[in-house]
Amino acid sequence: MTALITPVQSPARVSRPPQPETAVMLTDISAAYASGQSVLTDVNFSIALGERTAIVGPNGAGKSTLFKVIVGLMPHLTGEVLVHGHSHHAGDCPSIGYVPQREAIDWSFPVTVSEVVLMGRVKEIGWFRRAGRADHEAAEAALDQVGLSALAEHSINELSGGQQQRVFIARALAQRADVLLLDEPFSGVDVEAQAGIFDILDTLHEQGVTVLLSTHDLQSATTRFDRLILLNRRVVADGPARSVLSPERLAAAYGGRLTFWQDGAPITVTADDCCP
Repeated sequence: MTALITPVQSPARVSRPPQPETAVMLTDISAAYASGQSVLTDVNFSIALGERTAIVGPNGAGKSTLFKVIVGLMPHLTGEVLVHGHSHHAGDCPSIGYVPQREAIDWSFPVTVSEVVLMGRVKEIGWFRRAGRADHEAAEAALDQVGLSALAEHSINELSGGQQQRVFIARALAQRADVLLLDEPFSGVDVEAQAGIFDILDTLHEQGVTVLLSTHDLQSATTRFDRLILLNRRVVADGPARSVLSPERLAAAYGGRLTFWQDGAPITVTADDCCP
């Protein structure tokens, strides 16, 4: 953000606009499909700079729609989305990295790992222009950060599910995103791959990157995130994991047919019918 400088004699009196304390703020967000079916209703929350937040809830709760609204891929009917104090439609809105669900990606498309990561540089490169040295260096650094430099020239469809997810995280890193949205990144990946993704998220947390992650894995959400937002078309609960994942609030979000196990501190939940 360019500082606003008041023409004064003494530099000590230079004034600067206040810096936003939140990375993402949603106010009264409602959204619906083209058919008119409501998906989100009166969603309100704000995410602090550098915070790591998990969005949990049943299938059909609107988690993917929520991310698309934040990114600007889906319009909202009411409310406002601000990213670092800017409307996400504004040209100077800070960069948002978005990793969609694996099911939403055509993995048969003939493209290499490095080419996918370079897609994160489109805004800097511009359309119909060739990537420059700085773009290639950013892509190489991003691949190195996620541990995939050796696979740079491999086809994306040759990689495992966990490696593919890391490629798309690298694309966001090459984009220099300071807000990262990951939609079900653990779906279809094994435990080792999940651990690798969490290692990357830990590093990003140390670098001050703001992360919103949607997941069905309530166990990981409980143990790896300080803050959870329980969503079922509206915010059912928002706060520390222990208060959000109470039997009463889970029943309100997932429906009444639930089985609970106490396996130490966290609560593991199996919903017989996850969709309301």
